[in-house]
Amino acid sequence: MKVFALSPATRIEIREFLSLAVPLASAQVAQALTGFVDTLMMGRLGQASLAGGGLAVMVFMATLMTGIGIVSSVSPLAAQAFGAQEPRQVGQVTRQGLWLALLIALPITLLLGNLGELMRSLGQAPEVIALTNDYLNIMRWGLLPALWFAVLRCTVTAIGRTRPIFVMMVSANLLNVLGNYVLAFGKLGFPAMGLSGLALSSVLAHGLMCLGLLGYVAYHRHGYLQPYRLFERLFRLRPAILKQLMVLGLPIGVVTILENGLFTVMTLMIGAIGTHVLAAQQLALQTVVVVFMLPLGMSYAATARVGQWYGRGDWLGVQRAAMVSVSLTVAVMFVSGVVFVLFPTPLISVYLDVNDPANQPVLQAGIAMLTVAGFGQVVDGVQRTANGVLQGLQDTRVPMLLSFIAYWGVGMAAGYWLGFQTPLGGVGIWIGAYLGLAVAAIAYICRFRQLLKAR
Repeated sequence: MKVFALSPATRIEIREFLSLAVPLASAQVAQALTGFVDTLMMGRLGQASLAGGGLAVMVFMATLMTGIGIVSSVSPLAAQAFGAQEPRQVGQVTRQGLWLALLIALPITLLLGNLGELMRSLGQAPEVIALTNDYLNIMRWGLLPALWFAVLRCTVTAIGRTRPIFVMMVSANLLNVLGNYVLAFGKLGFPAMGLSGLALSSVLAHGLMCLGLLGYVAYHRHGYLQPYRLFERLFRLRPAILKQLMVLGLPIGVVTILENGLFTVMTLMIGAIGTHVLAAQQLALQTVVVVFMLPLGMSYAATARVGQWYGRGDWLGVQRAAMVSVSLTVAVMFVSGVVFVLFPTPLISVYLDVNDPANQPVLQAGIAMLTVAGFGQVVDGVQRTANGVLQGLQDTRVPMLLSFIAYWGVGMAAGYWLGFQTPLGGVGIWIGAYLGLAVAAIAYICRFRQLLKAR
């Protein structure tokens, strides 16, 4: 009986992939847990702060994630240049990525400070508008350092160094938790700033991440980073590279909007069904978001590894990197899916008292949603990592179209029909969303196979 054995090249690829993916995924989970803590602290400040702060965080994160999607085009270009042994090109892409981040941040920062009239026209309560504005007027100044950090993260990942990213993100998030407690509630002699304190703490955390990674790059500029000359002619714009970054990055930003929009509209649809279903949706979604950080970090590693092989012109290496990244994602998400299916009640007990009879409707709805999420974890992870593989090949426009069809054409339509035309209700909406993610996963894999055949 023959024992299944991996080839030496595959074992090396697994090791290289994990050396990138583990720090990146761990850092993303740490950041998601910090968002969970922020929400808990908003709740302690009162319902108005939770409503206004929740709305402000949703607006800020939507703009931030879209911006990060656009500047993440630095990753495949830098990885390709690294694989092709063109260190100067890595530096040029990084510098133009920093300029692109600035060009994105300037108008959005201005916009985030002038949303009052828009919120009034959408019927938001005056108290909620005031609290949202207080938060965003401070939080918007964290956008540029967050985007600069994202650019440097892409470059450092592309050349195979992710440990500093993990250290910076975890340190900054720990500072954010401490800062939230001190500034929001007035500890250690500081005045109680409430929601504004939470925003200020987050800005400081983003600034620390950016300055920390900048410091790391500056410290090693005469060491292993010397060939890349990352800060040489920093103030020189190169329109051709900027255009290339935009052409690759804008579709990634659109995919981010489409994916976030799917779950935002899904939440609005569930809100029309009932309050207890909406409460269950928030609890289940918060849990899913934390776990989703694992395949998100793995997708960043997939982009880097595939991009490096693509830069070398080694399509066998591209295929091996894609297979390893998707296979390991399947393994990780299978485990998380089993946990969701077998232990939904302990997971929900983190948020509410499951023994309180008043919470039983929320508990039962939450168990059903987490069960659906459990069966859908693998397809969610695959679609995210497979998209990262395509980004490594600098293929972003076709995946954008596939995302629109899968998320909105299938996921949204199926969710609406199952939620409102069948007895499934909120659970049906979740099933529809995961059907859309499954279609996206299949479509991305088919697209990758098509690119392999056409090489």
